Amino acid sequence: MGKVLASIFWDQNSILLIDYLPKGQTINAEYYSFLLVQLKDTLKEKCCGKVIKGVLFLHDNAPAHRALATQKKLAYLRFQCLDHPPYPPDLAPSDYHLFPGLKKQLKGCHFSSDMEFITAAETWLDGQPSEFFFFEWLAKVRAKG
Repeated sequence: MGKVLASIFWDQNSILLIDYLPKGQTINAEYYSFLLVQLKDTLKEKCCGKVIKGVLFLHDNAPAHRALATQKKLAYLRFQCLDHPPYPPDLAPSDYHLFPGLKKQLKGCHFSSDMEFITAAETWLDGQPSEFFFFEWLAKVRAKG
């Protein structure tokens, strides 16, 4: 078993999309743009085909996220990006909210395969109540929007 890199997209209620980067591949603007289209499709499914308006999108300042191709794709998909300051603990919900709980749950576990790890991680994520995904920063962002 090696490292598993997951891109996790979530909203105030639940996990929307998890993508596992294939071994030997890196996330570049083309790959990330592909994920954004998948996310838009997931949002359409979740909203029963309704037109999605006013999607506020927050991601970090990784090169694939800042790339011109990614910015064009975000505009095309009509995702409104929120500015992400360089070191914002209150605006890095995955790093400071989502992943610590997952790490705590999986601490000390040994997995014999990537799939075993993925199953354990997804089981924990799926078991979180909707309240877990909604917290103060989101309410503040909505109030400003």
